[in-house]
Amino acid sequence: MTVAQQIPPSKTEAPVPAPRRENGRWAGFNHLLMARLLELKREPEVVFWVFGFPILLALGLGIAFRNKPADVTSIAIVQSAGADNALAMIQHSPRSAAIHAQILDRDAALLGLRLGKFDMVVVPDAKGGFEYRYDPARPESVLSHAEVDDVLQAAAGRRDAIATTTVTSSEPGSRYIDFLVPGLLGMNLMNSGMWGVGFSLVDMRQRKLLKRFVGTPMRRGDFLLAVMTSRILLMVVEVGFLLAFGVIFFHMRVLGSFAMIALWGALGSLSFGGLGLLTASRAQKLESISGLINLIMMPMWIFSGVFFSYERFPAVVQPFIKLLPLTALNDALRATINEGASLASQSGRLAVLLLWGGISFILALRWFRWT
Repeated sequence: MTVAQQIPPSKTEAPVPAPRRENGRWAGFNHLLMARLLELKREPEVVFWVFGFPILLALGLGIAFRNKPADVTSIAIVQSAGADNALAMIQHSPRSAAIHAQILDRDAALLGLRLGKFDMVVVPDAKGGFEYRYDPARPESVLSHAEVDDVLQAAAGRRDAIATTTVTSSEPGSRYIDFLVPGLLGMNLMNSGMWGVGFSLVDMRQRKLLKRFVGTPMRRGDFLLAVMTSRILLMVVEVGFLLAFGVIFFHMRVLGSFAMIALWGALGSLSFGGLGLLTASRAQKLESISGLINLIMMPMWIFSGVFFSYERFPAVVQPFIKLLPLTALNDALRATINEGASLASQSGRLAVLLLWGGISFILALRWFRWT
C-alpha cells in the first residue's frame, strides 16, 4: 500500500462567496459629480474667471462711479465789453466753487466747446444780456447751462419766490455699487452656466470623451445633472466671495438673508446650466458653441440691466426684457440684497427662472448627442 493510499484525502471547505455589492440609485451621480469637481484642479484658469474677474470688475467700476464731490463745470466767456462783469458776477456768487470760468477770444472759446474742453460758452451782448452756447446732447453741458444761468440771474437781482431746502443722500443701498454688485452676480452666474457647462461639454465631445461614457452603465440624466450640480456648488463660493468683497470694501448693506441669496443663485445656476446644456446638445465644434453662446448671451448683456437699468429702454419692449432669465435673476438679487424682499413677493421672477431652466433641461435631455 502506498503512502498516498494510507492517508485519506482531506476535505477542503468550499469558499463562502462574498455578498454581492449593489450600488444605490445615486451612486453613479455621486461619482460623476466628484469627477467634475476634481477636474477643476486641472483648470486653474477657472479660478480666475469665476472668482477673480468679477471682483476686479466690481473694483474698477466701483472706483470709477464712487461717491465724490460734485463736478466743477468749466465755461468760457467770450472777450467783449461785458466779459469782466460776467466773470465778477460768477466769482462773487455763493456757488462760485462749482463754476470755473475764464475769458477767451471768440475763436478759442468756440474751439474749446467743440473739443469738449468747456461745457458752455457765454457770449455777453451790448445790452447787458448773455447768449449761451452749449451742446444739448452732452448732459454736463445741459447742467452747466442751468447752473450758470441760475447764478447770473441771481447775481442780477432775481429772487426765488418759494423758500426751498436741499438734503443730500448717499446712504448704502442708493449708490451705483449697490446696483452693480447684484448685476455682476447675475452676469457671472450666466457666464458660469453657459461657458462652464456648454463649452466644456462640446470640448469633451470633440475629444471623444463623451463617446467613452456611452459604454458605461451610466444614466444620461445623471451625467447631465452632475454637470449642472457642479456649477451650483461652485456658485455658493462665488456668490459669497463677491458679496463679502462688496461689504468689506464698499460697505454694502445686505438686507436679505444669505440663505435667500444663495437660493436665488442656485436657481440662476440651474436656469443657465439648462441653457448651456441645450446649447451644447448638438454642437460639434468649439467654434460653433462659442458662436451660439455669444448669440444667446449678447441680448441679456445689453437688455437685462447688468450695468445700467433696463428702464432706459422704450416701454413697449420692457415686458419682453422682463421675460429674459438674466433680467429676472438680477431683479431678484437686487430686491433681496437691497430691499430684503421675500421669495413669495417675487413669484413672477421665480416662475421665469424655473421655466427657462426646466424646459431647457428637458429638451437637452431629449436632444443630447454623445458623438
